[in-house]
This record gives sequence, structure tokens and C-alpha cells, in this order.
Amino acid sequence: MDARKLTLDELVRVTKIPRETILDLEKKSLITSEKSLQGQRVFSLKQVIGVYDKLSNKGSHKQFKVLKAQPTDYTVIELFSGAGGLALGLSNAGLQTKLLVEFDKDAAKTLTTNRPEWNVIPGDIKDVDFKPYRNKIDVVAGGFPCQSFSYAGNGKGFGDTRGTLFSEFARCLNEVQPKIALAENVRGLLTHENGRTLGTMLHAMDMLGYNVSFRLLRAQFHDVAQKRERLIILGVKKGLEMSFVFPKANDYIMILGEALKGCPPSEGATYPERKAFIMSRVPEGGNWRDLPIRLQKEYMKGSFHLGGGKTGMARRLSMGEPSLTLVCTPAQAQTERCHPTETRPITIRESARIQSFPDDWHFVGSVASKYKQIGNAVPVNLAFHVGRCLVTMLSGKLEPETMVIQKAAEKQLDWVLPKPNSFFIKEMEWINSIKPQEAESCRL
Repeated sequence: MDARKLTLDELVRVTKIPRETILDLEKKSLITSEKSLQGQRVFSLKQVIGVYDKLSNKGSHKQFKVLKAQPTDYTVIELFSGAGGLALGLSNAGLQTKLLVEFDKDAAKTLTTNRPEWNVIPGDIKDVDFKPYRNKIDVVAGGFPCQSFSYAGNGKGFGDTRGTLFSEFARCLNEVQPKIALAENVRGLLTHENGRTLGTMLHAMDMLGYNVSFRLLRAQFHDVAQKRERLIILGVKKGLEMSFVFPKANDYIMILGEALKGCPPSEGATYPERKAFIMSRVPEGGNWRDLPIRLQKEYMKGSFHLGGGKTGMARRLSMGEPSLTLVCTPAQAQTERCHPTETRPITIRESARIQSFPDDWHFVGSVASKYKQIGNAVPVNLAFHVGRCLVTMLSGKLEPETMVIQKAAEKQLDWVLPKPNSFFIKEMEWINSIKPQEAESCRL
């Protein structure tokens, strides 16, 4: 199929797809656009045709599977591991897991239940000494808790003590000195405090001897049946001849119907009788706006008169599109995730499929705990694609069809330099205290 990049006008002319349809696909995050060297917004002809045909039932459907590659000798330590989405994806990509750290007891038990051979420390990262691993590990990875930066969170950022766990990630880098640092977080980190929070992190990694780059990835273009965005930050140890490599977006999407095909039955949340009646009136892919006005007011209560789209309320998913971003509570009014064709919240195993976990990955704890573990996880297949890029960076064997090389962040206009703030002053004092000769010895 044609791999050309076309402007919107060219795309309409070549494909005969209505302009409004193309714009609607982009609005729904089902296709991507980018700026050309001439500054024009362009689309992938192959991607647009593929997605349009799929949604029109003309094209072939991509079958759901958990991706795997051959193992390598490259090693990884992961912090804030949760239920293992990132860890399993990196392992499936070929990386050897040497240490995982997770504070939540249920999540830590999930890790040891599924991979008893993994070295899991179930406790506070502040008590972990990483110095025995110094210069023995290729990658240090971590998704430091992100509720502080998420659009659905309280927005306090580093005013919330959870935000300061980034300093533990930085401490691990300083003690281990891996070749590559991988940090992942939510999209909200890009704009938090007008970019100064991210700038502070990049500045800290730079001070510790790492060149940095970052890219926002959308899971629906990386073999995940879910619209989920994750910010991927890569650091490369200064002195190494190593390019930054990120996964390219696929020219296809994974739809929910494919991910749920053959999904085994499992436990899950339930609706009270009245809510079940109201949700039964919502069509597939619809929300509260599709209800009769009387039921809208009953369901929405005071929110009915507030501004904003509130599109997550009374939301029923669609089999023909990727799922909305999974959350920790699929039966909560603000973040409803109702099954497309049955009037009930999605189950534990359906949630796991949407996050691309294999069916034999068992979650430990109560139903609420399992939903939380799954909702907080990095999609396994997205982590796989990132992991393959890490292997490429370490081996130097680029796969140009699926990967893209990116410049370091200090050469981009995206790096907003930090201002002296409470986090920078309090949490980075130890970085400033590193003696020059110690800092120099950290670099190759």
C-alpha cells in the first residue's frame, strides 16, 4: 500500500473520503497527523485508508496477540513496577529482568505469582540500596507515580509527596549508572507548570550525566486496543555513541472487538438495579447525551448543569474502535467503562485484555485492587515496542520500518528550563552536592 504523506486536501482528492470523516477520525485519535518540513499538516495515506476500511468493515482485522521477541543478554532494573505491564513488555522484548521494586503488597504478589524467578523487593524504594548493581545493568526503567500530573488527578505536581518519588528514580540512576534510563508518565507531565516540571526532571538527568529525549506515544497505534497516551523519556549516558530510538506508529489500529474475542469469563464490578436500567438505554459507543432528557438529569444530577463535555459519564464502549483509556474504577460515574453489548462494567479479564496482558497473567487481591493494578499499568504491547527500541539502541541494529531516530531534547525547543521551585530546591540538593570528581567518574 502507498506510504506517501499527504495534506488533507490531497488526501480527500486521492481517497475520495469526505474531509469531515478524516477530521473525525483524527479527533477520535484513530489516525495521526504530523508537520512536514514545509510546515504543512500531513497524514499517512496507508494509515488513513487502512483505518477507514477497517471501520467500514472493508479491511482485514488485526488479530489480538501478546507480542514476543527472542531473549537477549541486555539487563534491566525496574522501579515502581506495579502489576508488571512495563516489566512484562520489556521481558517480552528480550530484556533480562534483574530487579523489580514495588510498594503495593497486592501488586508485588502479582509479580511474584506470575514470575517467581524475578527478584522482587516488596517495600519502600527509599530503603533499597542500588549500589551493588553499579555498572552491571544496561537499563533502569520506572514509571514513578503519576497521579500528581494526570488530568484526572489533583494537579498539585511536586506539591504532592508522590511527585517527589522522581528523586528516588534519579538516586537509582546515580547509584547504578546504567547505559540507558527509561522513565514513563502521563501526558499531563508535558504541560504541568507550563513544562517546568518536566524541565526540572530533564535538568536533573542531565546533571547526572545523561543526554535526554522524550516522545508521546499513543497505545492504539502500538498493538493495544485502547486510546491511551504515555510520555516516554529516554536518557543515554554521556560519552556513549548511541542514538535515541522510539517506536513508529503502526499504520493500523487494534479495535476492542478483536481484543475481547474469546476472552475468558471472570469476576468484575456490577451495577445497582436502577443504574443498570439507565445504562441499558445507552447505545454502543454512546454516553449520557444519548439518554432521554429525564434520565440525563437523573443520572447526571448536579453535573447536568455544569460546563464541559463530561463524555466519560454513562459511557458505553464500542466494539468497532479502541477502548477509551482504562481507569481504576470502571463503574464510577465520572469514568464509566460499560461493556459494548452487555449492560455491565468490563470485567477483570476484559480489562487485562485491553491492556494487552496475557490471559494467564493472574492478579492478586480484591476486585477493586485488581482493577486498580490493571488501570495503572503500562500496556504490555506498548512496553514491548519501547523495549525493542531499547534493544536496538544497545545493539545498534535499527529496524527502520518500525522505529524512528530522534534528537536529544536539549536540541529541541521542547525543553523548558526549570525555575527554582520547592521541588528543585528540596529534592535536588543531593545532586548539587555530588563532588565534581564523582560526577565525572559517572561518565564513560
